[in-house]
Amino acid sequence: MRNTALLVLLLAATQLFSQKCDNTLTGIITDLHDGSVLVGATVIVAGSEIYAQTDLDGEFKISNLCNGTYSLQIAHPGCLTQGFTVRISGDTSKKFRMEHHLEELDQIVLRGKSLGENTETLVENQVSTEDLERFSSGSIGDALNSLSGVSSLNTGSTVVKPMINGLHSSRVVIINKGVRMEDQEWGAEHAPNIDINSVGNLTLIKGAGALQYSGDAVGGIIVAEAPTAPVVDSLFGKTLLTGATNGRGLSVATQLTKTSHTGWYGAVQGSFKRFGDFEAPDYVLSNTGIIEGNGSFTIGLNRYDQGFEAYYSIFKTEIGILRASHLSSAQDLVRAINSDVPLIIEPFTYDIDPPKQDATHQVARINGFKRIDGLGKLSLHYDFQRNNRLEYDIRRGDDKDKASLDLELDTHSLTLDLDSYLNDELRLKTGLMGSYQNNFADPSTGVRRLIPDYDKYDFGVYAVADYQFRDNWMFEAGARFDYSFLDALKFYKTSLWESKGYDVLFPEFEVREVGNQILTNPQLHYPNLSATLGATYSFDNSSKLFLNYSLASRAPNPSELFSEGLHHSASRIEIGELALNSEVAHNLSLSYQYQNEVLNISVNSFVNTIQDFIVIEPTGVQQTIRGTFQVWEYRQTDAQLLGFDWDLSYLFAKNFRFNHQFSFLKGYDRIQDEALINMPPANTQNEIVYQNPKIRDLRISLQSNYVFEQNEYPDNNFEVYIPETGTTELVDVSTPPGAYHLLNFSSSITLKSTNKSKFTVGLDITNMMNTSYRNYLNRLRYYADDLGRNFLLNLKFYY
Repeated sequence: MRNTALLVLLLAATQLFSQKCDNTLTGIITDLHDGSVLVGATVIVAGSEIYAQTDLDGEFKISNLCNGTYSLQIAHPGCLTQGFTVRISGDTSKKFRMEHHLEELDQIVLRGKSLGENTETLVENQVSTEDLERFSSGSIGDALNSLSGVSSLNTGSTVVKPMINGLHSSRVVIINKGVRMEDQEWGAEHAPNIDINSVGNLTLIKGAGALQYSGDAVGGIIVAEAPTAPVVDSLFGKTLLTGATNGRGLSVATQLTKTSHTGWYGAVQGSFKRFGDFEAPDYVLSNTGIIEGNGSFTIGLNRYDQGFEAYYSIFKTEIGILRASHLSSAQDLVRAINSDVPLIIEPFTYDIDPPKQDATHQVARINGFKRIDGLGKLSLHYDFQRNNRLEYDIRRGDDKDKASLDLELDTHSLTLDLDSYLNDELRLKTGLMGSYQNNFADPSTGVRRLIPDYDKYDFGVYAVADYQFRDNWMFEAGARFDYSFLDALKFYKTSLWESKGYDVLFPEFEVREVGNQILTNPQLHYPNLSATLGATYSFDNSSKLFLNYSLASRAPNPSELFSEGLHHSASRIEIGELALNSEVAHNLSLSYQYQNEVLNISVNSFVNTIQDFIVIEPTGVQQTIRGTFQVWEYRQTDAQLLGFDWDLSYLFAKNFRFNHQFSFLKGYDRIQDEALINMPPANTQNEIVYQNPKIRDLRISLQSNYVFEQNEYPDNNFEVYIPETGTTELVDVSTPPGAYHLLNFSSSITLKSTNKSKFTVGLDITNMMNTSYRNYLNRLRYYADDLGRNFLLNLKFYY
């Protein structure tokens, strides 16, 4: 027995020593989130002294391995050390993904994605943190306007609505810290209720292919994210102070963040701005001041395998609407449109009187995630939003301080997402979404309610797959289904109900007649399908080609369906259309990007064909007891938008860079065979930047912004009877203003910098030449010029 045991041991040892151990393990280590390679990561074979480090391409190689199962430990600065199990059978190649954290103790620096980090088939554009800080006294719309292909639909100087390739409002979805904003975004004069000073990363996704966010983003998606909290023991913050001559006001913003190496973090942030009447080059824009106060609080835990975050924010703003836009008679309307100066010009003041907006938006959110072996990252997200919008008209008597429009919109949303890496090449993202929304239009205003009471229910499900084919091809395919149910209660004037044929089309909605009105209960169902299919080809590490097709479906919003009456801050009467169908958009985009240390080029071309496109246009004028206003009505048509955006950045000498942007867009009404209203004209920006880190981070730039005249537009002119003269006058609301050219200057320098703090001073000048101009996309262009010269002094303190 003893001899038998010795023989078995001898045979086993002989087999072990004869095993072939010349296998090689090669691999690449990347960031779990964006796919960027991790340089300098150390790979250790557990229980041995065998190790390797990744090179500049994130790759490593370990030789002389036997067949079998090995435990690896991978460490990288800024990452939590992770363990992996690998089975070796011959030469083996693997891809490893690490949870990467920024760990710069002295200063937190957030940078936009490089071209090599984009793994999707849609081009993403980002506004850098430095640029966001330059717009500290402005809005998120002002910051986005610096990107090619992005315009803004303005109501005066303070209400800035982002427009992506000619589309805006509810066609552009805004995701704020994981929350889809629900803040009466249907109104052209309703700016996003987001504090730009709370945003650490602002990303623009053109097109409708980002299905994990939404299926109805016909124009695109704007993603605003908070600064990333590093997993270190640290306490840091910043304070921004901006003073401006135009409006004679200031803004201040501050934030403080506490982080821990255990993953716990907390942050508080607040801002305040106050400006009086803004000024055109030759006169005061009376009643255009703004007061805004915001605050937010965040607490969370961020670890590789699990985490959560609780967040609350409040945004409150009061905005004056140009006094000269509210007129008392048809004759005044004609005079105002034909005049070079506003009919009402008063001395500068900080007072904000009617007409004005008063909006308060609150967001409460809690979300958590858990990584489950074999399944992926599972995330659960709940948020509550309350938006209260007050609009004040010019009223007299006991009602002069009472709002003419009082809307309260409550939204509850619940989202479940799963992000799975099925293998090294295939990633699958799936999710479910449900939401409930209630709108209450307070009848105590004493004014006919523009938007009725309604309940809205939404349900969505999506799946998106990314497949990495070899080293240079990325394919993406996805689908999403959304179902919306709208249950409203609305009084219609009997004359309007019958003139539009609703008594024949929707007799089932009628509840009862009350005098000259009909109480109705519209119950509307909208099933919508969206999809995306795209590919990305990488020529090398510096250039990529993107091709994407996306199908997006958008249900009409309550404003488009139900509007009936005076929209006070819009200074017009709006009439909705109950028989609207969902918009269906087919967007095809082709993009090319090239980047190296000297030259960056990006070209994005697109064709967006939209069936049942919903458009609002002026159709006439109406006299009311509160004055004379234009009448705008909704209708549907088939539309096509096509164009391209061009970006170029060239380092033509040491410390000198030339930046160039050009955007071109055409929009057509295919049924009426005419141009679409409110399409942005071609425009170009050219900038020379001098930047020298050795001279206290000195940065100086001179920017030229040229906007061409819009030469394609529909004829929506109408005639109005003037009782005072007994004549009929033509009201020209169609002809766009002429082209204009603006020069802007920007500079900054760091006066003091230590390991733990930095103090920076900046001076900006907008519209340096004090040029008088009118922007075609400014809804108040009929009554006044745009802003004149403005000096801005920026003080930034990081600690």
